[in-house]
Amino acid sequence: MRTYLLVFFWLIVGRLGVAQSLPVLDQNPASLRWHQLNTPHFRVLYPMGFDSTAQRTAGRLEQLYEPVSASLGKRPRRISVLLQNQNTSSNGFVTLYPRRSEFFAVPPQDPTLLGTLNWLDLLAVHEFRHVVQYDKALQHYGKVLYSLLGNTGLYIPLLTVPDWFAEGDAVGTETLLSTSGRGRIPNFDLGMRANRLAGLDFDYQKAVCGSFRDNVPNHYVLGYFMTTYLKRTYGPDVWDRVLNRNYRRFPWPFAFSRSIRDVTTTATQPGLSVEALYQQSMSDATDSWEKQRATLTLTPATSLPVSAEKQQTSRPVFTNYQHPQFLNDSTLICVKSGLGDTPRLVLLSANKPEQTIHVQGFTNDPGMLSATPTMVSWIEFGYDPRWGQRLYSTVRLLNIKTGKLTRLTHRTRYTAVALSPDNNQLIVVDNTTDYHTRLVVLDAKTGAVLKTLANPDDAFYQHPRWQADGRTIVVVWLKDGQKTIQRIDTQTGETTDLLPRSGDNSSNPQPAGDYVLFNSPRSGIDNIYAVDTRSGQVAQVTSRPLAAYHAAVSPSGRTLAFDDFAATGSRIQTMPFAPTSWAVVSAVPANGGSTPPVRFFGKLPQQDPGAAAGRAVLRDSVPSVTYRAKRFSRLGHALNPYSWGAVLGSTGQSLTVGLNSQDLLSTTQFGVGYAYNQAERVGNFFANLSYQGAYPIFDLSFQRGNRNTSIIDRTAPNDSLRSDRWQYNQLTAGVRLPLRLTNSKYVRSMSLSTYYNYQQVTGYDLPVRYATEVGFAGSLSALTYGFSFSQVIRQSKRDVAPRWGQALSISYRHTPFGGRLQASQLAAQGLLYVPGLGKHHSLRLRGGYQQQGAGDSYLFSPAVAYPRGQAYVSTTQLYTTSADYRLPLADTHWSLGRLAYVQRVKANVFYDFAQGTNYQYQTVGIDLSLVFNVLRIRTPLEAGIRTIYNVNTGLPLIQPLVIDIGF
Repeated sequence: MRTYLLVFFWLIVGRLGVAQSLPVLDQNPASLRWHQLNTPHFRVLYPMGFDSTAQRTAGRLEQLYEPVSASLGKRPRRISVLLQNQNTSSNGFVTLYPRRSEFFAVPPQDPTLLGTLNWLDLLAVHEFRHVVQYDKALQHYGKVLYSLLGNTGLYIPLLTVPDWFAEGDAVGTETLLSTSGRGRIPNFDLGMRANRLAGLDFDYQKAVCGSFRDNVPNHYVLGYFMTTYLKRTYGPDVWDRVLNRNYRRFPWPFAFSRSIRDVTTTATQPGLSVEALYQQSMSDATDSWEKQRATLTLTPATSLPVSAEKQQTSRPVFTNYQHPQFLNDSTLICVKSGLGDTPRLVLLSANKPEQTIHVQGFTNDPGMLSATPTMVSWIEFGYDPRWGQRLYSTVRLLNIKTGKLTRLTHRTRYTAVALSPDNNQLIVVDNTTDYHTRLVVLDAKTGAVLKTLANPDDAFYQHPRWQADGRTIVVVWLKDGQKTIQRIDTQTGETTDLLPRSGDNSSNPQPAGDYVLFNSPRSGIDNIYAVDTRSGQVAQVTSRPLAAYHAAVSPSGRTLAFDDFAATGSRIQTMPFAPTSWAVVSAVPANGGSTPPVRFFGKLPQQDPGAAAGRAVLRDSVPSVTYRAKRFSRLGHALNPYSWGAVLGSTGQSLTVGLNSQDLLSTTQFGVGYAYNQAERVGNFFANLSYQGAYPIFDLSFQRGNRNTSIIDRTAPNDSLRSDRWQYNQLTAGVRLPLRLTNSKYVRSMSLSTYYNYQQVTGYDLPVRYATEVGFAGSLSALTYGFSFSQVIRQSKRDVAPRWGQALSISYRHTPFGGRLQASQLAAQGLLYVPGLGKHHSLRLRGGYQQQGAGDSYLFSPAVAYPRGQAYVSTTQLYTTSADYRLPLADTHWSLGRLAYVQRVKANVFYDFAQGTNYQYQTVGIDLSLVFNVLRIRTPLEAGIRTIYNVNTGLPLIQPLVIDIGF
């Protein structure tokens, strides 16, 4: 096992270190100008016009530096933080390649992520905690490896720590250092709570690695419970002690588990393995949930019939039906999604079967759906063709009667939308590039802006909805940790708070006559409440076992619908709309507005060494320190080395000594070094450069080194084997234009490229040469032109391949500059995906054509797929076809001890055909593969065997098959 782990590490590191092709990265538009603020512990980079937000973020980061670092006992090195304002996806991350953090400065509409925090404050706590975690590995052998290999060396000790620790510890930190955070939000643990209360006791392997059938909560949730339980039981500094011990231990398999055991061992009881920690933390949480369930008095409701995958079996596939909206008293529309279904709009009725009316594209917060009897609207991402960091959010409108789909807005930054009752207007939440939100009224026919509502408080808005008069709206208002539901007259701008401002995480307001229904976690479980707009009285409408969300009322006012969660997914439930039966509650939650404390973190808010200071920081305004702003030059910071030193290749047959660089804005990648090939006992120097800051990408690479060639000399006695060592120089320069064209349920991309390649060979003394090598001809100058287009439908997790799609690639290579070597090659290849017989099956058809000059003195490598198991034979004209039928055989949960966990068994049946000028080849075969995890690492691998039968020779062939190594 020790050898296996080391090999696994080197596989990863080798892949990072010796890759010669430089990937396309996400950039901002070239016209965007950047500035920087330098503080004692941070360098904050931001686009021009983002100055005030950058100053606030820089000050907040400095305030949080000590509180966030305290419990891990590590004060990290200075780091760069990039504030991205061209994106409408709410996210953030920390990476070592190169070392930096990025904050996407658009607050989410999702209240279960944001809570009542300022979005950039939340990112400052959560992402900086990752910075502390990473630098914690900079000790003992990690410090030595960093000196030798840069960030690649630091990554090796980090691999010994499961990712559930990193995310769970960061969620715990945001929870303890604030009065919000995901650990205080009931929706965060909803999936885990549902599973445990339903008796689904997954083992540790499954909890870490996942499932293609069941809802396994992600590593954020798993990690929060495990890290919090250990801190509660063994002290808030326990993970400091565990990590110190782990990073001083040689990275054998399960070193992390052994470190937990050592730290938790006492004189009276043995320590905890990681499996025991998982079981104890789950038992502790389940005990709390069962006690909570015993206190509930449930409100009855009736479930609408659905057609979820395998719903009639004992283990149905996890499927959600969410966000209901009534079309009439008997029919409603909702969003269906799950492990086997990409998001789609379906119609549900008590007396009719489920009907799919539209498959959505890539939605931004699918929780916001608005419908009238004839129209439905939502928000989808809109992608810039070239700049990956520029991501729009646009309004989609679907006419339910005609099926006509309209993309109403283009290049906008709207993150929520609601239709007026008469279908004439829309209300949207607009996010500006200077970190402000505003409510905008649009013309529902043209998308034109009719009115922008004032936001004098500079508040953040969530989930606007029109009232029946088509003039006023209700919306969630959030500022300084306080929320209310506000009614706004869109014509006069007059505002009224319908609830007292408090820390209650209210969301999803829905007008219903004299009431506004909304979600609240004030009981410790997310339920639906109502506020009487005449009196301000608040009542609890639902009391469900796990959660109830997204209230909707039928046009007659008699029926209430909502989505109700269970272990198999959300289902749409209905109940009478009867205000007289509701339980009146306080307008202000009894504890002042925060979700009632739960036992998961216990007394940690008082015990954690940084918690009190962190909460004080987030309550106060940012200090009035102003940092001097300076221009940040892309060219001046183009060179930014992040890894260096010697790296072993994944085959064990090569060694690379080099340096890799990437600038912070992801515009310039550079690599230089020396690679030694043990198989040929030769080496070469190389340099690769890719500049991606312009609209087209410019690439340049150079190699200089030695090669060995062996041939059978037919002119010598006994067909002697002759070998020769020769030298070469190779220069490649070119330009490519990758375009992302996705704007629906199809993932679309296109690429254009032109490359010049020059090879010079000296010292080649063999009498003959291979047609694919330059040899004694001395040099080769060639041009390559490429075009590719791909359009494939979005896949669900259970799909083994796209069920519909097309792809086309065309290339032309030739030698237009003369010389001793002449060659030309035209190639085209097309793919067609069509649905198979089963829901998740896929049939891929592929055809290719390749033509080379009949008298060419040099042969390019093949540009079309060749029959599997058949050696390539060059020919003037080549026609190829193939068919692949892919299908899942079984969704398994096989745990092979600590070594492996098998999630799925898959198969592929294929047929290949090639017709050359003078030959015809055919092969058939079957691939059998497993999707599995090794050593309880969450990233899955896929490998298996391939059996091939060569129709021409009649010979079988069995090959190992590696499909996906997780990168």
